[in-house]
Amino acid sequence: MNAIDVKLPAALASECEGRRHLNLDLPAEATLRDVLDAVEGAHPRLGRRLRDEAGRLRRYVNVYIGDEESRRLQGLDTPVEGRPVQILPSIAGGA
Repeated sequence: MNAIDVKLPAALASECEGRRHLNLDLPAEATLRDVLDAVEGAHPRLGRRLRDEAGRLRRYVNVYIGDEESRRLQGLDTPVEGRPVQILPSIAGGA
């Protein structure tokens, strides 16, 4: 098992009792999909904010594994390999 640290911004902390870090114990071969499945199992409201009904990342959600954005890697099939996972919703705005 690997300990995986999932970092959340304040905007999503309300979906998991105000926590900004989730510590997960997952198998060494865990992928991003496994991480998000574990997050959703523990915090269903947060899971719905991160993925759509088909299980895909919502387009406004960016997930970094280590320093790499998951969409530039293998998406949900990216091996996590014990690296920290950071979830960041996109911020839109303008003048």
